[in-house]
Amino acid sequence: MFRNLAVMALAFSAQTSFAQAPAPPALAVPSPTYVSIPLEVTVNRPAAEVWKRVGKWCDVGEWLQVPCTITWGKDGEIGAVRSVANEIMVGKTELSYTYTQPVRVGRPYDLYHGTLEARPLTATTSKLLYTLVFDNSMLADGPARDRDIAGKTALFTRALQNMKTLAEGGTLPAPPSRGTPGQ
Repeated sequence: MFRNLAVMALAFSAQTSFAQAPAPPALAVPSPTYVSIPLEVTVNRPAAEVWKRVGKWCDVGEWLQVPCTITWGKDGEIGAVRSVANEIMVGKTELSYTYTQPVRVGRPYDLYHGTLEARPLTATTSKLLYTLVFDNSMLADGPARDRDIAGKTALFTRALQNMKTLAEGGTLPAPPSRGTPGQ
């Protein structure tokens, strides 16, 4: 009898439905739309001087005109994390670095990476190159993806101009109005 009760209890518990936590949102997108935005500007200074002025990990705060602190690791070392979008340095050379943005809870991963490089042209001039790579397939449609690309292009073109200004000894204009948060 006890054996039958035990079997019945197991059968009942197997058939009883329990509330389960909802599945986490998918992080991977099924059909990515990879985008590359290569930007550059010529600077009237040698590459080493340019890099010394604008190439430190948190120099982004000055030329992008946003707050920046190192939140993990040491400035200039692979693995260092800066407060700007929690970006992680994943590669570097003497005159460049590459970073990524981490996976964020509840958002599809967009594979966002950026590379900033100072490249010598002559003994007295150089080129700053800023290249972004990301997936914007999670946006609603083609026009939304185009607006995203245009917005990033404008933002980082301004950043490159600011780096050029700083590297050539100038001062930056006031940052543009960023509008109401969330816009």
